[in-house]
Amino acid sequence: MGLIYLDSCLLIYLVERHPTPGEAVAAAMAQTKEAQFGVSPLVKCECLVGVLRRGDAVLLQAYTELFGKFVSLDMPEPVYIRAAEPRAQFGLRTPDALHLACAEHHHCEELWTNDDRLTQAAPSFARRIAAS
Repeated sequence: MGLIYLDSCLLIYLVERHPTPGEAVAAAMAQTKEAQFGVSPLVKCECLVGVLRRGDAVLLQAYTELFGKFVSLDMPEPVYIRAAEPRAQFGLRTPDALHLACAEHHHCEELWTNDDRLTQAAPSFARRIAAS
């Protein structure tokens, strides 16, 4: 398996130690030893909002360390242009459409999420990993 895009929610489950979904994410990642995992600047932004709002320096450091273990996927203008299609066709929120477009732009093999809207918009590409 090649590159897998990780949705923000999955990293939040891991770092903030949500018992059931966090364990499911960790197990799925462990089972795909040959894969690389990628995150976008949008993923980083979404993960850090709550941590910064709470002023939690320990979690901020944990996220920063985790981000360093993944491939950083940029979001050039074609990602934004491509995001308009699933946003218009499936009514995805802009961040969700951007996640999908970024993963496609970087030729990821899968997009891992727990968001049913993404799995419905891209059933052969988006894979539900954990339920919240």
